Amino acid sequence: MNKLIKCKACSKDIAKGVNKCPSCGKDQRNFVGQHKILTGIVVIIAIVIASNIGGESKPTTPTVATSTAVASTTEPTKATPAKPTVPTEYISALAKAETYGDTMNMSKSGIYDQLTSESGEKFSKEAAQYAIDNVKTDWKKNALKKAQTYQKDMSMSPSAVYDQLISASGEKFTAAEAQYAKDNLK
Repeated sequence: MNKLIKCKACSKDIAKGVNKCPSCGKDQRNFVGQHKILTGIVVIIAIVIASNIGGESKPTTPTVATSTAVASTTEPTKATPAKPTVPTEYISALAKAETYGDTMNMSKSGIYDQLTSESGEKFSKEAAQYAIDNVKTDWKKNALKKAQTYQKDMSMSPSAVYDQLISASGEKFTAAEAQYAKDNLK
């Protein structure tokens, strides 16, 4: 038993489920049926948006077990939470030192002074020393970058650049770092 419906355009009776009217050729499908690709894209976007609602997503990181072996089967082991061995101030000082070294091409001494300065970062001397001891920076490369800046922007001679790099009121690079920079200027 076939049910009949009216055509959307010409109002003639057509069988239910027919995609096009046999009389006028008008597409009888709804918007979703007519625009499958567009509908699919909208659905995917809606799923992505819905999955991101609900706050920040936290990256999953593997957990590290503090104890993996049991000493004996008769004596239960107690897992003790790992305490950070490095104070937060030291970690913060290290992060600042990395920024100064990587983005501003500062010297080791210059970074230390900036970290401990009352008008700078105001870290303790111990935190600053920890940062200097643990920062991964190529000091010679920093000296060369500073030298190139002085040469290009201030038209300084290699000897004047060297003096500025080792100056206690200038960049505070070591003599070896400054000499490397001077030797590698073009």
